[in-house]
Amino acid sequence: MRTIKFFTLAVLFISILSCSDDNDDAPFLVIESETISNLHAPQSGGQGSGEDISGAFTKFSFSTGQATTSETEWDIAFRGTSIILNGGTSLGTTDEPDRTGEASGYIADSTLGGITKVNTALLKEDSDKGYVITGWYTYSGPPKHVITPTPGKVLVIKTHDGKYAKVEILSYYKDAPENPDGLTDESRYFTFKYVYQPNEGITTF
Repeated sequence: MRTIKFFTLAVLFISILSCSDDNDDAPFLVIESETISNLHAPQSGGQGSGEDISGAFTKFSFSTGQATTSETEWDIAFRGTSIILNGGTSLGTTDEPDRTGEASGYIADSTLGGITKVNTALLKEDSDKGYVITGWYTYSGPPKHVITPTPGKVLVIKTHDGKYAKVEILSYYKDAPENPDGLTDESRYFTFKYVYQPNEGITTF
């Protein structure tokens, strides 16, 4: 009887060690790098129309690499030149989605390749005082009225579920023309490159 009990305990102990080893050896998920073209982010009102800005934000998930209509599974969202994160609280603009996640972020003065680690001390959430992601573009007035992503500005983001991503916005115009004209080229079409770190708790890229 003692021999049977000892054998059972030995098998159980070996199984636990085996499971522990399997967990320790679990491979890391591959860091993803993608370019998204022509993500449409329309808005109504604003720009001297006399009407308040409104319209649904275009929500995006880094884990799927796609736009989404989910009310919860999104990380970043776009409407016109406004960019919001799925964390914190709403600014209170019309049609702004509820924040259900823990997303936060900051803008770094660097290149996409120059950001190798997230500075978690700089992460902030959207609030009723304003959005975190501002100052990502420059506006040139007449005659072309062009919105141009400012070189050397990288969006560093903690996603709604605690992963990390970095983003470089490349263009605000459809098909990313090299020399856009704000009067003739279709605007509110984001082209951006991002790098997504899918591994839990890892802040490096």
